[in-house]
Amino acid sequence: MFFSLAINPIVFSIGSLPVHWYGLILGTGALVGLFLAIREGKRFNIPQEFFMDLLLLGVPSAIIGARIYFVAFMWDDYKDNLIDVFKIWNGGIAIYGALIGAIICGIIYFRYKGYPFWRIVDICAPSLLAGQMIGRWGNFVNQEAYGGPIEESFLRDKLHLPDFIVNQMYIGDAFHHPTFLYESLWSLLGIALLMVLRRQKFVRAGEIFLSYFIWYSIGRFFIEALRTDSLGFNGSSGVASLIDGLWSPMKWLGFEQGYFDPAYGNIRISQLLALLIIIAAIIIIVVRRVTGQANAYYSDPIVSTKAAASEPVVPEHAAVTPHKAPQDVQSEADKAENEQRKE
Repeated sequence: MFFSLAINPIVFSIGSLPVHWYGLILGTGALVGLFLAIREGKRFNIPQEFFMDLLLLGVPSAIIGARIYFVAFMWDDYKDNLIDVFKIWNGGIAIYGALIGAIICGIIYFRYKGYPFWRIVDICAPSLLAGQMIGRWGNFVNQEAYGGPIEESFLRDKLHLPDFIVNQMYIGDAFHHPTFLYESLWSLLGIALLMVLRRQKFVRAGEIFLSYFIWYSIGRFFIEALRTDSLGFNGSSGVASLIDGLWSPMKWLGFEQGYFDPAYGNIRISQLLALLIIIAAIIIIVVRRVTGQANAYYSDPIVSTKAAASEPVVPEHAAVTPHKAPQDVQSEADKAENEQRKE
C-alpha cells in the first residue's frame, strides 16, 4: 500500500513553529557550497570571511529572486491570496530567478570589496552546482518538480532506485519520473567537470562560470520536458517545433514528455531560456577571447583593488636606498672619529 506522502515534510516543531525538511536541505546545500568556495579561495589568499559574508547576502538575494521569478509567471494563482507569496517552504522557487538574484548581489558585493567579478564567480561556480544538487532533494521531500507517470518497474528494475525514493515517487495514483534525482546527478557530474577544468592552464577568467551555465542548461533543457509543472507561454510554433526536435533524442532512450497544460502555452520557459543561455555563454567566451577581454587566466593571482589601495605607499627614494644595519652605522661613526684624530 502506498501513501500520497511517504516522508513527512516537517522534521520537528519548536512550539508552534514547524521546521521543514525543505529549509534544512537548502541550508545544507548553502553550507556545502560555502565550504567549496572557501577551500578554493585559499589558493588565491582570499579570506574565508569574504565568502561567509557573500553567503549571508547571497542566499536571501537568491531566494527573493527565485520567488519573484516564480510568482511573476504564476501571478493568477497568487493575486487573490498574497500571503501565499511568502510561503516558500511549500516550494515554488525558480532556479533561474535565484541565479538572477545572486548575480545582482554578487556584482554589488564584489565591487564593494574591490574584487573582479569574473574571478570570484569562477571560484563560486562549483558551489552553485553543489547547492542545486543538494537543494533538489528538498523537492523530493515535498513531492514536487517531478516528471510524468512511469511504470514502477522502470524505477526499480531499470534505474535500480531504493525503496524510499520509489515510494516517494508514488504521487496521486501513479509513479512518476524522479526528475529531482536526474538534475541532482547531473549537477554532481558538473561539479567534477568544473573542478577538472579549472586545473587546466588554457582556461581564462570567467570561463568556469560560463561553463557552469552551459553544463547546467544542457541538463535542464532535457530534464525540464519530463516535468509536469513547467512554466510556459504561447510562442511561435516554429520555436516550439525546434525545441521538440532538439529534445527528440530522449524518446530514443524511452522517455516521454510530461504533461504540459495548454493553458500555460506551447513553450516551456525553462527550456527556451536554457537554449538561449547556452548560446549566449558560448558567444561571450568567444567574444572575450577575440577582443582580448579575457586576458587573465583562471590560475592568475587575484588582488582586491581596495586592499591594494590600503597598502602604504613607499617613497621612490626609499625604495632604492639600501637599509643599513646598526653595525654599519657604528662603523661609519668610528671612521669619522679616526679622521678627526689624524687632523
